Amino acid sequence: MNWFFIDESITDGERRQGPYSIDEIRDFVADGKITSNTLVWRSGMKAWVPWGECEESKDPEIADIEASRDELIKNTVEALLREQANSRHYAGFFIRLFAFLIDNCILFLVGGIILVIMSFAGIIDAAAVEEALVNYIGDPSSGELLDKVIESPGLSTFFSIFGAVQAIYFVVFQAIFSATPGKKFWHIHIETVEGTRLGWLSSLARYLCSLLTQLTLFFYGIGYIIVCLDPKRRTLHDWIARTFVVFDSKEK
Repeated sequence: MNWFFIDESITDGERRQGPYSIDEIRDFVADGKITSNTLVWRSGMKAWVPWGECEESKDPEIADIEASRDELIKNTVEALLREQANSRHYAGFFIRLFAFLIDNCILFLVGGIILVIMSFAGIIDAAAVEEALVNYIGDPSSGELLDKVIESPGLSTFFSIFGAVQAIYFVVFQAIFSATPGKKFWHIHIETVEGTRLGWLSSLARYLCSLLTQLTLFFYGIGYIIVCLDPKRRTLHDWIARTFVVFDSKEK
């Protein structure tokens, strides 16, 4: 690239000197022939400017240091912004409870449809089940009445089908969307401790662990209550399956 400069020492005749290479210009600077106030121009410039205002006037080592500094600052800012965008905001007890209630409303609706289909197919005696349930509700301390409910024709088949539907519901939604419909409604989802989505195996493992948490309902629901004590808002099955429930990031 050709450079030109105005030689102020020339008082008569053409003062524009050039073309020169950038190395020659720097040699003139070193010799004092070009100062920071000397007007220079090269192709691509709109007008003549003082040499001191050109990027090329900077010492190459200093320019490299400044460029490295600017790059470091830029990378640091970008990393901080990414960290802020990706930082986890853990979902607490109540929002997870509301999500769970939505999921169970959906499952109860599906269960009702299954009951109707089984009743029409003659697999289950809805009237007998209803009568047994009414009698048991009237005296819930009676083990005999509870046995009659459990032994109602077709009820065990219904529980088997409903259990399979429930497992498919949670495993499939967690594996594909990282969230059930209830969690989607509240804009929360499940992540592994590494911050990745659940796979099929990890989704199945988490569901099986959740059955263990449900058993703690006989012990004051301690498997769920620990959410309130854990800074990362994990239930018992989150601890075992190594997962978190977090709010969706704004980017999503």
